[in-house]
Amino acid sequence: MSGTSAGVEIGVEISVYLGLGSNMGDKAAHLREAARRLANFGVIEACSSLYRTEPVGFAGQDWFLNAALCLRTRLSPRAMLEKALEIERAMGRVRTVKNGPRIIDIDLLLYGTEILDEPGLCLPHPRLQERLFVLAPLAEIAPGLCHPVLHRTIEDLREAQAGQGGVEWVGAFVQSGEV
Repeated sequence: MSGTSAGVEIGVEISVYLGLGSNMGDKAAHLREAARRLANFGVIEACSSLYRTEPVGFAGQDWFLNAALCLRTRLSPRAMLEKALEIERAMGRVRTVKNGPRIIDIDLLLYGTEILDEPGLCLPHPRLQERLFVLAPLAEIAPGLCHPVLHRTIEDLREAQAGQGGVEWVGAFVQSGEV
């Protein structure tokens, strides 16, 4: 599927997996709002539960709420990334401190089986397999999904990181019919 990142839309629908996080204000409301906005670019096929997660990389901040979702879209990888960044900006995200507090974070984790390494866009997400705060919600909605580079399932990757700690199941992300 080489070259799909150049255009805005591609000819077929692709399942895209996104990670959502927030550690400021009404975290759950921010995640729901991000999901609502993402639904403008395709059909949300699955949403994980919410997970309370310990910050990684910058410890002096509040814990996060994280979730994952699967969006079926026709947007190219680059266009999907740009829409996610637009949503972050529109919701008030300001990037000041690397890994610092944020009202919303939307990460493009997987785009079908696409493997890309371009300036500003790597697929699959380059640290996906290292982050239990991403793997726990992703494994809930797509446990058998195969990482296109590592050739291991998301559930296998989650199990390999299980000793990390700092990830607690909270409850439902959205109610039926909410997004």
